[in-house]
Amino acid sequence: MTIKAQILEELEQIPESRLETVLAYIQTLTQTTPHQNLEQLFNALVQQWRKDNRFTSSVDQMVMHPAYQQIIGLGEAAIPLLLKELENKSGHWFWALKSISREDPVPLESRGRIPEMTQAWIHWGQVKGYTW
Repeated sequence: MTIKAQILEELEQIPESRLETVLAYIQTLTQTTPHQNLEQLFNALVQQWRKDNRFTSSVDQMVMHPAYQQIIGLGEAAIPLLLKELENKSGHWFWALKSISREDPVPLESRGRIPEMTQAWIHWGQVKGYTW
């Protein structure tokens, strides 16, 4: 089987709800630098995650969403993007940050308090030298 045939076969197996994200990513690969690719992929995944979870209240369901898991899979390069997203739009990015960094700067007394958790992570990012 040729590479083209393999790719076409794989594309056919992608659920239509995810196909737009995948195609947008493929398009960015040919038009941008690696850094831009990462940021565009991240933004596409965030958009998909927000769309699919807008009526979800379960944090477990949110963090197990495929787009959220793919963001975690981006690794340390996603940390500045997550911090920027957290600072600008909030969201439940604490699990992803903790998974990637293997750290948790949130004091026990701040657990469950989104503004305090956000501030703890923003401060952590600044201390670690991340820029966003």
